[in-house]
Amino acid sequence: MNLASPSPQTSATRATSTAAPAIEVRQVLKTFAGKQLVKALEEVDLTVAPREFVSILGPSGCGKSTLLRIVAGLTPYQGGQVLVNQRVVKGPSPEIGVVFQSSNMLPWLTVAQNMALGAKLRKLPEAELAPKLAQLTETLGLKGFENHHPHQLSGGMRQRAAIGQILALDPQILLMDEPFGALDALTRDRLNVELLRIWQELRQTVLLVTHSIAEAVFLSDRVVVMSGRPGRVIEEIKITLPRPRHPAEIKADPRYGEYIAQLSSLMGVFADGH
Repeated sequence: MNLASPSPQTSATRATSTAAPAIEVRQVLKTFAGKQLVKALEEVDLTVAPREFVSILGPSGCGKSTLLRIVAGLTPYQGGQVLVNQRVVKGPSPEIGVVFQSSNMLPWLTVAQNMALGAKLRKLPEAELAPKLAQLTETLGLKGFENHHPHQLSGGMRQRAAIGQILALDPQILLMDEPFGALDALTRDRLNVELLRIWQELRQTVLLVTHSIAEAVFLSDRVVVMSGRPGRVIEEIKITLPRPRHPAEIKADPRYGEYIAQLSSLMGVFADGH
């Protein structure tokens, strides 16, 4: 079967193909100084369309997280250019929300207080914030836990609350660096379903760094594969599995296994789907 063959697309997906890119990475070079110069990224090119869900795969140490931090405006780079919504990235932007592997929730604040923290620091009006938080707790499956503290939550719930903290800021672009990497496999699978449901409802542009091939295939419109250090893009695979995606249906689709096999081969691992 030809994995690049077209499949039915929603009007929202079709619209992304003609719009200006939400993220453009052009020939980016990144080096780290130390006892010797380490070249982390070399001539990286990447575009992400508005409302597109793109995952980045690559071996450990290839610069995936560094690239994400560069797009977020958190890490400087030495060559090339990065644009978000056609503007050169010069530092952090309210258009961009970043979710890291650690939830970074303040232990002395409740779930509701943690989720509202960033929005209050940006002085979002209370009349606007309250209904937004109520909707987010419902969307994230946290209703009834608003007054709990982080230590009273499971790891998955803490991570959902951390995502809610970012979504409360209404970012146009969501950058995610292994957000579920520290969780057990079952919780991770469940949260992938939740993340996909949230994305299908809110439709932000998403750039996800992950080590999980199955996760990338299940979630993404497109998967970008990077080489070992110095990291560069070596392949892009368009995922034509239909949306909305339901786990049982998608995993029963022969194309799902074929994508995993193709990406596993590119990554140099066995195609076991895990």
